[in-house]
Amino acid sequence: MANAASNFLNRFAELITQREVVSARIREDLLARAREFNIVLEDVSITHLTFGQEFTKAVEQKQIAQQDAERAKFVVEKAEQERQASVVRAEGEAEAASLITRALDKAGDKL
Repeated sequence: MANAASNFLNRFAELITQREVVSARIREDLLARAREFNIVLEDVSITHLTFGQEFTKAVEQKQIAQQDAERAKFVVEKAEQERQASVVRAEGEAEAASLITRALDKAGDKL
């Protein structure tokens, strides 16, 4: 189903971005089909496109999937940043503990 929806959306994108090419292809197909019935078409124009519920639903599903992917990417990036912050914090705490230990060792019984 997802593959069919993706294929459908890709074909729609082609229709929008390559309107002249698609129109020429449709014109050629219609002219050839009309010739089979001895009909001569002089011109073919696509003036209005209407998409059904199936297409609208496919577009919505694709948008939702893209938003979900962006959300997941954000969550992963946030987790990575938090991990890096934890590492830096731990390194800082280790360095602080080391400094305290050295200071105590240096001070010895003077404290």
